[in-house]
Amino acid sequence: MWKKRVFLVIIAISTISLLLHHGGHLTWTMEAFHLGCPALRSHPYSGLKPKHSNVVFLKTHKTASSTMQNLLFRFAERNNLTVALPIQACSHQFCYPRSFTTHSVHQHTLPPNIVTNHMRFNKAELKRLMPNDTIYVTILREPGSMFESLFSYYNQYCQSFKRVPNGSLEAFLDEPWRYYKPEENYSMYARNTLTYDLGGDKDRPAKDVSYAKAFVAEVERVFSLVMISEYFDESLVLLRHLLSWDLEDILYVKLNMRTPSSKQGLTDDLRKKIRAWNSLDAQLFDHFNASLWRQISAVGPACVAREVRLLRETQEKLMKRCFGEGMPLVRSAAEIKNKELRPWQPSGKVDIVGYDLPANISQSFSNQDQELCLRLIMPEVQYTKMLLRSQLLRYRLTSQGRAQQQSHSFQQPVRTSLLRHPAHRSQPPVPAAATPASGTGTNSKTAVGQQSKGQNPHKPSPHRLENSS
Repeated sequence: MWKKRVFLVIIAISTISLLLHHGGHLTWTMEAFHLGCPALRSHPYSGLKPKHSNVVFLKTHKTASSTMQNLLFRFAERNNLTVALPIQACSHQFCYPRSFTTHSVHQHTLPPNIVTNHMRFNKAELKRLMPNDTIYVTILREPGSMFESLFSYYNQYCQSFKRVPNGSLEAFLDEPWRYYKPEENYSMYARNTLTYDLGGDKDRPAKDVSYAKAFVAEVERVFSLVMISEYFDESLVLLRHLLSWDLEDILYVKLNMRTPSSKQGLTDDLRKKIRAWNSLDAQLFDHFNASLWRQISAVGPACVAREVRLLRETQEKLMKRCFGEGMPLVRSAAEIKNKELRPWQPSGKVDIVGYDLPANISQSFSNQDQELCLRLIMPEVQYTKMLLRSQLLRYRLTSQGRAQQQSHSFQQPVRTSLLRHPAHRSQPPVPAAATPASGTGTNSKTAVGQQSKGQNPHKPSPHRLENSS
């Protein structure tokens, strides 16, 4: 018995020593344990299952998805993972608004672990691209605030919005069919944008209840987690549990925000009109908002609340580390000195703000710390370009290493022997003919990944159309 007690004491001392060695994780782990929460993985020998690294995040429009994308980019870099990135012709999106195909993926970013740039969802094509254990995640937003943001952000690009007198949201909602043309380019920003991004039919009549139910069910079947923008931190806690990630993996800074003067307040009447016009999106949001809270209940509301608090406390420490004692001040693009940190501006009527690092950051920070802070606040377009450059460099270095190994093997002495029969020289394989990407292979009326009518499948999105949170 005494041997067993000594053994348990040694185990306890070893565990405490390891936690102290990893001091940055101690508070999180101990507080999570206090409430019975599954503790975060604080070191390689913790006994918890490894982090899941094969993830597709469907980046929807105006839902805080740029913030989520930045988080995934940083996770990929820290863990030396490959992110699928678009070909040059598609800019920083997978040829949106066309339905996603593997042909839009840069060949030197294959095979990928993570997909997170804008696309129109196509499950069949993603299954061809990703490993079998890939986890699918997306994010939704309350239809009223989302549609107001879309109307403001794309007012100069979406013809359905552009033709409205004085850019009036009220005028559009009073007579939407007067301005909305389903067949026009970028009409997906003017109606049921979430449904379109998820691959559904944005113009399906609201009275088609069976379609709406089937589509919601299909989204629920495909996506392991549907985050809700209004409960972003709670959604991140659920994501952490789903993927077995650390606290450090879900830290973030809000990106691609509008100034208050660029936003319009909504009356209850306007919100009702928005929900009626975007009835499919409203049903998606209502269903998955309720689903999120069921999942929070399953994990434990007290546990989730504690993890949210710890997340925010750690995030605040990180902000002070990067920006000094004061929290980072949002700046207009013109005020940001580093052009790599200037967010894209959709029009002169909308002001998208960003951040700049303190001028004296290099004096007290290591290069590693500077890179972390820089990436935290880097906008979508610039980060995509930087990530592509780094992955192309890695591809070239890997290719050179293979070539050197092959050259070395060719220089080795080769023993030969006489063959009794002439060797048969095999014919080179005939390359397979290129075939167009297949569809989803499921019923187009309900499948996530369906190509809806009225979109030009051959017209790529303009270079400047970035659609972040």
